[in-house]
Amino acid sequence: MKSLALLISTTGTALVTLLPTGAQAACSFLMPLGGNGNGPAPYIVKKQVERPKGLIGSAVGRTNWNTDFVVDRPYGQFKLFFTADSTDEQPGTYPVEAFLKFTDGSNLKVVDQAMKPPTGTGAQFGPFSTPSGKSVAQVNFKVGANKNVGATGFSYRISVQGCN
Repeated sequence: MKSLALLISTTGTALVTLLPTGAQAACSFLMPLGGNGNGPAPYIVKKQVERPKGLIGSAVGRTNWNTDFVVDRPYGQFKLFFTADSTDEQPGTYPVEAFLKFTDGSNLKVVDQAMKPPTGTGAQFGPFSTPSGKSVAQVNFKVGANKNVGATGFSYRISVQGCN
């Protein structure tokens, strides 16, 4: 037996998905590192792709490309959400990477894409399963890259869910 899930995008477009009944995972949004849980959408991070702060034209210097989400309990799977907020007039694409970061210090790249979705649309990545014998401590989103300066100025929203 299947159940019907109806998702509405920020542009009002309806997306219909069939889900197996009873197989729907219980998911919770993860808090971004440094987030305080305040505001109307505390689990959604809004950012804009910037060049490195420091040496001009160099990858040396502090950037805002990385965002970590805290994994506060064991989850079997993770879903990552990315939505474009900027205009479609930017000349470049969004380089998007995501990693599961484990308690032993290792990590696993789960997303590696160059994207340019229309404003108000994006992608759901996953669900990605936690590898056997590993414990996830954080989920990292990296949007932007020094080698792709055409993406400078893009604004976006990201969030992560942990699912059992």
